[in-house]
Amino acid sequence: MQISEIHVTPVAVPDPPLLNAAGLHAPYALRLIVELVSDDGLSGWGEIPGGEATRAALQLATEHLIGMNPWGLNAIFALLEALAKPDERGARPWDQRTWVHVRSAIEVACYDLMGLSVGRPVVDLLGGPARERVPFAAYLFYKYEGAGGEFGFGRDESAMGWFAARQEAALDSDGIVAQAQAMVEHYGFKSIKLKGGAFEPQREVDAILALREAFGPDVPLRLDPNAIWHVDTAIAKGRQLEGVLEYYEDPVRGQENMAAVAREVDIPLATNMCTASFADLPGSVAHQSEAIILSDHHFWGGFRASLDLARLCQVFGRGMSMHSNSHLGISLAAMTHLAAAVPNLTYDCDTHYPWQDGHDFLVEPLPFEDGAITVPRGAGLGIEVDRERLAQLHQQYLACGLTERNDEVEMQKVQPGWAFKATRW
Repeated sequence: MQISEIHVTPVAVPDPPLLNAAGLHAPYALRLIVELVSDDGLSGWGEIPGGEATRAALQLATEHLIGMNPWGLNAIFALLEALAKPDERGARPWDQRTWVHVRSAIEVACYDLMGLSVGRPVVDLLGGPARERVPFAAYLFYKYEGAGGEFGFGRDESAMGWFAARQEAALDSDGIVAQAQAMVEHYGFKSIKLKGGAFEPQREVDAILALREAFGPDVPLRLDPNAIWHVDTAIAKGRQLEGVLEYYEDPVRGQENMAAVAREVDIPLATNMCTASFADLPGSVAHQSEAIILSDHHFWGGFRASLDLARLCQVFGRGMSMHSNSHLGISLAAMTHLAAAVPNLTYDCDTHYPWQDGHDFLVEPLPFEDGAITVPRGAGLGIEVDRERLAQLHQQYLACGLTERNDEVEMQKVQPGWAFKATRW
């Protein structure tokens, strides 16, 4: 089998005005969809965060991949490594590396092709399922009133309670609790995460305490300030949340600062920012900067790299969860197959998908049942792409005018003069 065609399709999907440490989500989230077509007519799919720099890198890679065997991943990775240029994660909450994204997109599409060619699901190619159902967590955001995109948000009438919660500004504890209740009722999530870093820290601590009061001690809670707090702030607020949080994600920036908080606060610290690559792992061990690493196949370089990370987490006594971004169904399917194959995935996975639900381009989106997704047992990723819908989302990309994510610019539209600060409180 050889790769005979490669198609890269930028798409834009409505995204609500969600707040985070870097500012405000734009009305559209950008994704890049990669289709590898084999010489026997099969199509393998990959999906990564969008942006013009990544699209250009993908386009460069596609010029060299034609004729290669999707089973020959070592040769493909060697080619990508030769093409890659140095890039850095950046200070923003999201990972800004270009070539690690490219590697992930190509690898996922290759695994989809491999699975299709032998009639087996991707999870079997990753060693087989350690679990048949993958649990996910509700992902809460402070937000401005309104929805993303031109035509409003949400097409699923059965989700009207959650739809209403998305339309209202959740700027206080009552709003956050209402958002959580609607999301849990609709999707059945068993754990809850709040994206912090948007407001004065005590306000976010109060929201977590309100969630504990509303949901009780049996629903695990997480808080992610996106590394925007000072060490003293993180210690003081963490002490208020001892016995309340399941884990405390990136309250401060950098491994040494995370280690300083970990020594003073009796809550497991998790990270997607201070330990975000294999090059970071020696520092993680030396500083003991976190107890849990949030994997993400988009940002660690694909499936095989994520499985390597899982083994290292076992060796060095780290728990493991899974980070998320504003993704659609291809990414959700890939996350599900990977999570099913990781024996030591010790916490429910993150997912942004409820914020994009109703705008996917899969013929049959993966369903959440009691907060979990059953691993697809069809060949490859077990998905079918609605090409007409994909074309519509591409036209939406062309019409929306966005080519890169920039939450700071969006925030300035509602708060003139607002500027991102790596450390704010």
